[in-house]
Amino acid sequence: MKYSVLRTDTADSMIRNIVLYIADKFGNSIALQKLDELENAILTLGDNPEAGAEPRYTVLRRQGYRVLILKKDLVFYKISEEKRTVTIYAVVDQRQDYLSIIRGL
Repeated sequence: MKYSVLRTDTADSMIRNIVLYIADKFGNSIALQKLDELENAILTLGDNPEAGAEPRYTVLRRQGYRVLILKKDLVFYKISEEKRTVTIYAVVDQRQDYLSIIRGL
């Protein structure tokens, strides 16, 4: 019952920006640790796509998004039961105005 985990180009870009920011502020080893944490958490959605919660904003719930909360980061994704896929749409810092970011996708 494993799902395929796909990432949009936007999600990849957001992950890259997070890692580059951390590398600039805290060094490469910390950035690589962060990348591993994000990658591992995202891959677990393949085995347990319901691990994330429903977003608190109604507009995001209506669009079918789920959110995986990882310390300061939020991973927004959708599940396709027909295709057996989990698609990652965005990875944002929860201190950002993520509603505007997600609505702009």
